[in-house]
Amino acid sequence: MEDKSERMETETAIDSAQTPACSGETGEDAAENGAEGQNPQPRQIRKHFSRLGLWYFTGTIIINVVQLLAIFLCRAFKPEWLNDVNSSIILSALPLYLIGAPALAALVRTVPGRKPEKHKMKAGHFILALLMCFAIMYICNIAGNVITSIIGALKGGEVQNVLENTLTGANLPLVFLYTVICAPIVEEYLFRKLIVDRTIRYGQGVAVLLSGLMFGLFHGNLNQFAYTFFLGMFLAFLYVRTGNLKITIGLHMGVNFVGGMMGLLVMDMLDMDKLNILLQNPEDTGALIAFFMDNVAGLILLLIYDLVVYGSMLAGGILLIVSIAGKRFRAEPAETAIPKGKRFRTVILNPGMLLYCIFWIAVIVLQIFM
Repeated sequence: MEDKSERMETETAIDSAQTPACSGETGEDAAENGAEGQNPQPRQIRKHFSRLGLWYFTGTIIINVVQLLAIFLCRAFKPEWLNDVNSSIILSALPLYLIGAPALAALVRTVPGRKPEKHKMKAGHFILALLMCFAIMYICNIAGNVITSIIGALKGGEVQNVLENTLTGANLPLVFLYTVICAPIVEEYLFRKLIVDRTIRYGQGVAVLLSGLMFGLFHGNLNQFAYTFFLGMFLAFLYVRTGNLKITIGLHMGVNFVGGMMGLLVMDMLDMDKLNILLQNPEDTGALIAFFMDNVAGLILLLIYDLVVYGSMLAGGILLIVSIAGKRFRAEPAETAIPKGKRFRTVILNPGMLLYCIFWIAVIVLQIFM
């Protein structure tokens, strides 16, 4: 009996030693580890990142091709849809969510990955994180608008805000479905889970930075890149620390609702162009008073919206400063560290990542000068 017991304990110890330290290691990952060894060389790590970038570039091409194909078919059979803002949103969203995104996810899932360890987040901490998300979005958006205004002045023409132009005048339930439901779910899966799971082994900082960069570039315009880059990094950091994608999806939904839907609701209830003209001509008090009397509900909503925007920007900004000063955004040591001096070359300066980055930078530059 003693021999049998000792043998069972020995087998249990061996099984425990062979169990991956990080949660969620796939069989593919174990196979790669076996091929590369426990300490892969920089060349092997660089190949891993290149493969990841290559699949994101390939998925990007697939997404663009299916969207262009949808537009081509629409132009051939229903050309009038191209002049309708709601149809344009559908023509962009359906190929993306039904074909492009699943194809991209299928490609990226072939790259080995490990899930971060799961940790709970209290409701109060979620609210604080949401305030910080608002601050990042609004502050970086203001900075982005300043940059695009300067570029516009230099080139002698306005830099178009693609998202604003697309959503203005669209059906609000459609915008809600597109921006508050579909986009957060798909984007958090593609740019948080898939990227972080496949890069966290090489350092939390690497995973967070790469997630933000690839997420920001994917939006394809300078206005959105200014805030999606930093917001993407913040959400990636939260996913790294919690291992719970539902948290980042919820935060993303909250940001898109307040930043997008509430603004569109205000614009839908108020004639903002007329209001701006009246405010520029304060001597016409009668017209201004009449406008206020006819738009009480819209003006109240505008006041609430402004309070939410500036209040959350102030509160979230203070929280960010306190968190940074308290060094709460520190990254934990990497399981497989990339040698210092070789990180940029290993992570970014590889064929796959360069293809992805160059493609989207070219799209952003072209959008600026359109």
